[in-house]
Amino acid sequence: MNKPVLSIVIPYKQRLQTLKPVLRSLAEQTLDRAKFEVVLGVLEHDPEFAALCREYTGKMKVLSVQVEEDWNTSRATNLGIRQASGEIICLVDADVVLAPTALQTLCDRYFRHGHNICAMGQVLGYEEVVPTEVGDVEVRPFEHYRKVLEELATADRVKLDPRFSAEYASAYARYPWAFARTGLMALPAETIRRHDLMLDEGFVSWGPEDQEWALRISRSGTPLVLAHDVYGIHLPHRRDQAAQDVSASITNRYYLAKWPRLDLELALTFGGWVEIDAICPEIERELAGVAPGGSLGLVRGKIDGIPTLVVGAVLDGQAELDDPELGEWFDCRSELEVIPLVGFAMPFEDRFFEECRVLAPIPKLSEKYREAVYREANRVSRKLVTA
Repeated sequence: MNKPVLSIVIPYKQRLQTLKPVLRSLAEQTLDRAKFEVVLGVLEHDPEFAALCREYTGKMKVLSVQVEEDWNTSRATNLGIRQASGEIICLVDADVVLAPTALQTLCDRYFRHGHNICAMGQVLGYEEVVPTEVGDVEVRPFEHYRKVLEELATADRVKLDPRFSAEYASAYARYPWAFARTGLMALPAETIRRHDLMLDEGFVSWGPEDQEWALRISRSGTPLVLAHDVYGIHLPHRRDQAAQDVSASITNRYYLAKWPRLDLELALTFGGWVEIDAICPEIERELAGVAPGGSLGLVRGKIDGIPTLVVGAVLDGQAELDDPELGEWFDCRSELEVIPLVGFAMPFEDRFFEECRVLAPIPKLSEKYREAVYREANRVSRKLVTA
């Protein structure tokens, strides 16, 4: 039996009402059914879910890998990817209804000639800001979504997914991974295997696991391409905004600890990727002024037995400590950890350190940037000592 061209991988748990129209939209794709399979990574055992899958027997190939575990988007997605047999892996969320031409377009326009790219589709409604908790929501009959998708075929979809707009173009050119959403993304299975591009299961709750995955995809040399003509609708679902905010704080620190980068700490502090694209030249000039030829970093260790963080240490071109005298402050130099972050955002819990010492380069920054570092230094320590 020939392998499918596409494997549609859907992470799933307790989204039966939204999954129904998602599967219906896949069953109505214009792409030949023999060319794709649907693989669900499922973190529960639910008879109703199994019954829903049986409804599609004979209509398309539906596989599921089921384990009873707490929700972890990356874990569920990886279960599906490992079971997938297609040449192209296409991730779709369990609440994204695809346009009927979406899979055909992916095959014909993006992967027909074996291009090594990651295609990022438009998910309309995905970027909406929801400032409050969303309780019970109504999932409408599939005919409603079919009609909306027909209207979207000739609509200005860029207005509905700002990632594709001119306003975001400069930021996208600089940070393409930051605009990735696993609600609708596709890349070759061979690329995933060659570069070990599974999702990081250390992201245990809501957060930037898709952005971090896209960062690693980009670093593998795989271009991230905006697929304007591959699109779907994001369906409403229950949302606990307060819990989501707490989760984001935890997962963002995990992300920053894994990738201690200036662009990421700026984005976490100053409002997002479009905003930091505008201020990045300014802050880079300021940092060059206070650390000529080097950069600023954090140093953690013990001083007189007290867990201490030093902020504003000057690092050399290899992001190593450039001040031997500073190293002598600590009880054991071999146990020092040097982190290449200025300190706008830090990957530590509140009051993690007994003491935080802020060195002379930080006060030389302009007020907006200086105060941001002081706020974060106060957050992570019980005592703040300034230069």
